[in-house]
Amino acid sequence: MKSLKSKKSRGRSSPGSGRGFRVADQIQKDIAQLLRLELKDPRVGFVTVTEVEVSSDLSHAWVYYSVLPDTPEQKERTHKGLSHATGFLRTRLGKLLGIYSAPELHFVFDDSIAQGAHLSRLIGLANQGQEAAASSSDTDKS
Repeated sequence: MKSLKSKKSRGRSSPGSGRGFRVADQIQKDIAQLLRLELKDPRVGFVTVTEVEVSSDLSHAWVYYSVLPDTPEQKERTHKGLSHATGFLRTRLGKLLGIYSAPELHFVFDDSIAQGAHLSRLIGLANQGQEAAASSSDTDKS
């Protein structure tokens, strides 16, 4: 479950909007399913919907996604494919949600997963450096 803090940090989906969060969560599930099962665009590869935020009037939805592999070429292909499929996804989403007007979809690449992996690698390297320094100082004391 997403925390309120992460949704609040991007400035949309006000914390008092319980319906907005419920709609955003349902949109996230439905978009992920549509991408996996119904979208046949070869430009859209392995996409993970990381978060969805909706405007207070539910007329816009920002769909944050990540892609593997996250090379610049694959990111560009995926973004073009998702932009091209926006109408199809919005139509199917409206039917699945059963609401009067489906929100306009805005796809935004989310690089937080890549940033997290990079930080993990840096922490791992720092820990290896500390272990190496500790082991060399232990042999110097002997």
